[in-house]
Amino acid sequence: MRATVEAAARADIKTLTLYAFSAANWRRPTAEITALMRLFGQYLFTETRRCVEQSIRLNVIGRRDRLGDNLLRSIEQSERLTAGGERMLLRIAVDYSSQYSILQAARRAAADADLTAEQFHRLLHEADHCAHPAGEVDLLIRTGSERRLSDFMLWESAFAELHFSECLWPDFDEQRLRSALEDFKRPPAALRRLERQDSLVPPAGGAYNSRRELRRSRRPHS
Repeated sequence: MRATVEAAARADIKTLTLYAFSAANWRRPTAEITALMRLFGQYLFTETRRCVEQSIRLNVIGRRDRLGDNLLRSIEQSERLTAGGERMLLRIAVDYSSQYSILQAARRAAADADLTAEQFHRLLHEADHCAHPAGEVDLLIRTGSERRLSDFMLWESAFAELHFSECLWPDFDEQRLRSALEDFKRPPAALRRLERQDSLVPPAGGAYNSRRELRRSRRPHS
């Protein structure tokens, strides 16, 4: 985890979100859950200082009502100590479920008939305890043999590019991260087709908003 965080910071990634513990993981054996929570607490204890030194802001997203008091205090302390970090926003998803977050945001938005997508995104931030605004996901990396999103940032990943790596998470290193970033930088076939059409079709009306989105910089920010 440390290697990936430091490599992402060197690659000028502005927001990195890591999936540490999903809401579905509560179905694991109690002893395993206890060990995972202990590991997370140890990570906060050992890595908070490194985040401060490297100007990395730490934010834990997800539910907090089911976490232990000691872990909650560690989370709040780490977020407070790293609040001045400007180099990168590191978000760690703990007891996180995108479906739950969307449902909570929808309940808050139920009375607003004129709600915009941007406003709904802000409600998601509130549901997830996001201390700092984070934009849409540009690149989503999934390690291991799985080919699914596993309830991770479903709203924010609507236009994300997906990169699947066969290696397991403990083996994911800076070289593999850079390989994923290089794949992201290559224009997809759809983008190349749209660019060829630019000289033939005048960009008029909302139908071409997606083209403008596709032509944005190929460097991922999140």
